[in-house]
Amino acid sequence: MKGPVILIVEDDAKIAEVVSKNLEAAGFACRTARHGREGWERFEEAPPDLLILDVMLPGLDGIEIARRVRKRGAVPILMLTARASDGDKELGFEVGADDYLTKPFSTRELVARVRALLRRASGNAREETIARGALRIDPSRRAVERGGEPVPLTTLEFDLLHFLAARAGRVFSREALMDQVWGEDRVVDARSIDSLVSRLRRKLERDPAKPTYLQTVWGAGYRFSEDPP
Repeated sequence: MKGPVILIVEDDAKIAEVVSKNLEAAGFACRTARHGREGWERFEEAPPDLLILDVMLPGLDGIEIARRVRKRGAVPILMLTARASDGDKELGFEVGADDYLTKPFSTRELVARVRALLRRASGNAREETIARGALRIDPSRRAVERGGEPVPLTTLEFDLLHFLAARAGRVFSREALMDQVWGEDRVVDARSIDSLVSRLRRKLERDPAKPTYLQTVWGAGYRFSEDPP
């Protein structure tokens, strides 16, 4: 297969076909699954470069699949849903989804979102490793270590951490961070940043209730500590 491999787990045959054909026309290699358990089995057999998940799936829903995928690594996840409520999106982001598209969606937007996720996941080899206290953040490998031990992060978690750590001491509003992490065409609100910060703290901090890396500046936003331990 040529190009990045994308696994599409979607029980609506027409939508799956449209998604697959448009992505293949854009140069991607696609595999499809019609229900949740089949999708999970295909992921286990050969993890793709990106996973497109319908939320409502028979057998095993998209939220549970995303949760399982995140235990295995940082494969980018784009979720498709007919639900547009903030609660549904927050749940998806909480279990590790990287982006959302609400049905119906334009195929142009679909391809653009996929390209953006893959581009971000590939990293930038020209950027230097950032050392902040016990943390080492390597953009070329999109890898993070704390005290020499690897810290598995999702695409969004890494993007937020790298952005803040590279600008240690500066305070950024939730709005600015949403623009940086999700872009202007986002489907999230300020609670998504709060959720993302909470997930990072659970992974990075010795005591998430008393953060030493990602600090809250009340009424203003968040910053990365200038002098972390």
